[in-house]
Amino acid sequence: MILEFIAIIIVALCLLIGSIFSLVGVIGLLKFEDSMTRLHAPTKVGTIGVGAFLLASMVYSSVYGGGWSIQELLIMSFLFVTAPISANFIAKVNMHKRACETPPPPVNDETWATYKVPEDNLPEPDTKSA
Repeated sequence: MILEFIAIIIVALCLLIGSIFSLVGVIGLLKFEDSMTRLHAPTKVGTIGVGAFLLASMVYSSVYGGGWSIQELLIMSFLFVTAPISANFIAKVNMHKRACETPPPPVNDETWATYKVPEDNLPEPDTKSA
């Protein structure tokens, strides 16, 4: 009886946290203007928001469904790995297309990891999005 009450409170808190992060992510996606600032909001929803929803599902199914479900754990681990990587790739594409501000120069005259572009292959700046 007391375990079920604690589980319901944990499920409710996880659903509330997931809902808040989803709402903030949607507002951030609609509010921000360019793709580099817009990129941050959906990745937080993909990791923390959906992670909280999946955690609520895992707790509920363990108490009322009879056991833990490995599917939710696999989905959560897949999202935690792929969301930051895809955000990193999208940011690098925006940097290479020169669709955003150039990052600050690195210290000690080193080049950025994948930002070294030959001078003759530089694309023209994107002026159509203004």
